[in-house]
Amino acid sequence: MKQATTTQSDHDLILGSASPRRQELLAQLGVNFHVHASDIDETPFQQESPAAYVARLAEAKSSAVMAEVGGDIPVLGSDTIVVSQSELLGKPVDEADATRMLTALSGREHQVMTAVCVRNRERHEVVVVVSDVTFRELTEAEISAYWQSGEPEGKAGAYAIQGLGATFVSAMKGSYSGIVGLPLYQTDQLLKSFAVPTRLRPR
Repeated sequence: MKQATTTQSDHDLILGSASPRRQELLAQLGVNFHVHASDIDETPFQQESPAAYVARLAEAKSSAVMAEVGGDIPVLGSDTIVVSQSELLGKPVDEADATRMLTALSGREHQVMTAVCVRNRERHEVVVVVSDVTFRELTEAEISAYWQSGEPEGKAGAYAIQGLGATFVSAMKGSYSGIVGLPLYQTDQLLKSFAVPTRLRPR
């Protein structure tokens, strides 16, 4: 979804994502940012590993936004995927799809991979953060009620760990903010390398 470009001279970063979760997490760092999302082709390549795939999408998003807006402000692109037994679980298209995903995750460990790419005109850097999440056993009634809550829509793997989906998680190892959509430690380090001011590193 392309958005109209507004005046960006008062901002220190362009966020190439319309995700409210990423916007909230970036705001936690105190970054003065402008949102400009861009559509890209998210079709996986044949034999492409999940880590390579999510890194490529983050790079492509930041590159597309940079091409559209130009200027000298750094751009941050990010993408999150859920991987269960080597299968990529994207956003559910309907209730049946969400039920299939949540049934596959029930009682098992899966991985959440979030890639972050920051670029300017001269260079770009990308990092992939992998977290392990274990679900307890889910009942059919719980899965149905969860879909009716509306939370699974638009979420990779058909759940949101920051919402009702947290009740499904029996264990996790890695970056909680990365599972939500933007790993704050790694993002902060990338922003530091591009001299983007934050609340703890003011201009």
